[in-house]
Amino acid sequence: MGRPYILNPIEKAPRKEIEELQLKRLKHTVRWAYERVPMYKRKLDEAGVSPDDIRSLDDVRKLPFTYKDDLRQTYPYGAFAVPLSEVVEIHASSGTTGKPTVVGYTKKDLDNWSELMARSFAAAGVTKEDIVYIALGYHWFTGGLGFHYGAQRLGALAVPAGTGFTKRHVQMIKDLGATVLGAVPNYALRLAEVALEMGVDPAKDTKVRTGVFGAEMWSEELRKRINELWDMDSYDIYGMSELYGPGTAMECHHHDGLHVWEDHYLIEVVDPKTGEPLEPEEEGVLVVTPLTHEAFPLLRYWTNDLTFIYDARSCDCGRTMRRIARIKGRADDMLIINGVNVFPSVVEEVLLSHPLVGNQYQIIVEKEGELDRMYVVVESKRRLTEQEKEALAKELEENLREALIIRPRVRVVDPGEIPRVEGGKAKRVIDKRPKT
Repeated sequence: MGRPYILNPIEKAPRKEIEELQLKRLKHTVRWAYERVPMYKRKLDEAGVSPDDIRSLDDVRKLPFTYKDDLRQTYPYGAFAVPLSEVVEIHASSGTTGKPTVVGYTKKDLDNWSELMARSFAAAGVTKEDIVYIALGYHWFTGGLGFHYGAQRLGALAVPAGTGFTKRHVQMIKDLGATVLGAVPNYALRLAEVALEMGVDPAKDTKVRTGVFGAEMWSEELRKRINELWDMDSYDIYGMSELYGPGTAMECHHHDGLHVWEDHYLIEVVDPKTGEPLEPEEEGVLVVTPLTHEAFPLLRYWTNDLTFIYDARSCDCGRTMRRIARIKGRADDMLIINGVNVFPSVVEEVLLSHPLVGNQYQIIVEKEGELDRMYVVVESKRRLTEQEKEALAKELEENLREALIIRPRVRVVDPGEIPRVEGGKAKRVIDKRPKT
């Protein structure tokens, strides 16, 4: 985009310097968690590990994993390592499958998070000259405030827009001259869709040319569509509330994996079944140990996100921090259809690569007798005749069969028929099978 890319000195430091800092911080984090969080004292004692056993980065493998259920059992404040008088902010992860995970932040934690988000924005070429329109939730969800803190730390103008009221957002993006859009990727699509309905062309009538999107899986095909609608360069950002929020890893302008901010996070990728560490380029579950958390330390947090670590230790952008691949999905998002593993991300790639397919789709799984049946409902890009819909459905069924091994039933519907989500994560998968 022709903007300067700002590198913090640690981002381009020699690997030895980065790893020495990681080890120093890992030793401190393990001792901090062991001495201050009863859950970790118990877990480490049961594993026969003490903080003194951490002498190298590889020794992180001696530590037990931390799972979301471990954190739910400490609800609400049992995993905090500092008294509440030192906690200045809390967020919480989704509690849809149980109690939410409550995360605490000290002033130092907020300072770290702000710096990581500023660094992430800088990787996307954002500068203090930008107007960052933040169409993310400002509540328990970490997205809105994380983006806000980062934009302000960078010196950019932060617009705390929030979600919902999409027509008003379109108007304000245009009127305020916003140049950067922060959102979940599907809301970037929705904003463009509503803008066009209003007679506003996002590519021609707004100044938005950079997008920073995260919080849900989105494919390269979806990125292409968003970029085209807005005439923008969009960037993938990674994080979750347990890891401060967004800002754990970020794409640079080469769009070839996400740089992990390794001075603050130690990453591993492990086999989802055995927990054994995998080699670079081998896909598995991302496990993260934050190295600078004060209020909410974590040891080997099992994110359930599927990715791999790049073998390369440097990038043409000048950064020496390691990269992870874009998240393929969550291990628990994978659908098992009659014994076949199906990732929604693969379905999205197939659908959106077809020029007649619109941007909205749903995957519905039902039980018919003893067998699973998978349906895909997808909008066409323009209104089609019934004959055209049937022909497109058959073509998509064949394309999906080649990609998935199984053949789902596809139904093509008119544009606008699938319900929209105004700001949050899109509901792409509806599994109606009885829970076992």
